[in-house]
Amino acid sequence: MLIYLGCSAVAAFALAVGLTVAGAPPAAVAHAAFALGAMPLIFAAMGHFVPVLTRSPGVEPMIHRLPLVMQAAGALVVAVLVGAMPGWGLHPAILAGLVATGLMLGWTFRRGRACLGKPHPGLAWYKASLACLLTALVAIFAGLLWPAGYAALRLAHLHLNTLGFIGLAAVGTLHVLMPTALGMPDPQAALRLRRQLPWAIGGVVASALAGLAHWLAPLGALVLAGVVIHTLAGWLKTLGARRIINDGAAVALFGAGLGLLAVIAAGLAHGLGGMPGRPAVTGFFALFLLPLVTGALSQLLPVWRFPGPATPPRAQLRARLVRFGALRTALFLAGGGLLTAGVAAGALLLAAGVLLFAGVLVMGLLGTRSTR
Repeated sequence: MLIYLGCSAVAAFALAVGLTVAGAPPAAVAHAAFALGAMPLIFAAMGHFVPVLTRSPGVEPMIHRLPLVMQAAGALVVAVLVGAMPGWGLHPAILAGLVATGLMLGWTFRRGRACLGKPHPGLAWYKASLACLLTALVAIFAGLLWPAGYAALRLAHLHLNTLGFIGLAAVGTLHVLMPTALGMPDPQAALRLRRQLPWAIGGVVASALAGLAHWLAPLGALVLAGVVIHTLAGWLKTLGARRIINDGAAVALFGAGLGLLAVIAAGLAHGLGGMPGRPAVTGFFALFLLPLVTGALSQLLPVWRFPGPATPPRAQLRARLVRFGALRTALFLAGGGLLTAGVAAGALLLAAGVLLFAGVLVMGLLGTRSTR
């Protein structure tokens, strides 16, 4: 199922780009990328990493199926927002998301308590990420029932989903995934995770509450920017710029960090009244989510396709997936920058990057099947 969800995420991103070109409502585009594409994949990634972080057995069947529940809920939301379903379809989608998120959060706590010794600090980032998603779903459900508070609750929902759920899960994972992609240890990763988490949570909360006090938006942006800069600087110091640039997966993950920094800068400009908020949401998808997911899949899909000890087929698949990694990252960052600046032609660069990755993904999976 992990390979299916990875391919589904790429298809959802292609759908989001297509909806952008077709002039679909921005909410439909955002939910195609986030709810239909990113959230199920993040749930699956948590199912993969939590046993590693807690040194415990693999995921149980019920938890294993939760990404499919999130995917179905995301598909229902997108159908409503493009007009293919009546508005009442949002309510069962939100309720399904609440149940799935609550089950996943409870599972992470149980695994942490059962861990022999202390769990890896990345587990705390997953707990905080899921808590943000749970709060985001409660906020938007309350907004649907209370129209007078919808604007502030929608803003909280947006920030808790993007910077909270996706952002915290991504940064927590990247501290583990980046050194793994380069095949070398990062002895400072655990320390950075412990030190950064309180600041990251504070930045997310400040951004989520900006609808009640506008001065919180720039404060949250500055705090989150500090976390990202600290992460990027730590990678450059410990892992080295040359190694990162020369690996197609690592350069995409580093590019995602740069893209997130650009998105936070756009959010800061919005908080200070310098630009509208919609381009920042588009930038989050283009500048951060696309390089993040393509880079992560380049590293993880070979492991999911050929589990167990390292084998030549796994190495062959990874070599194919990381091909053109730097070019894809450049397309995503350039296209995202153009879209954030209001230049619609940036969507064409995103489409080129997504198609480029989809091509190597299909050829890689088909090309390694017979070698197993």
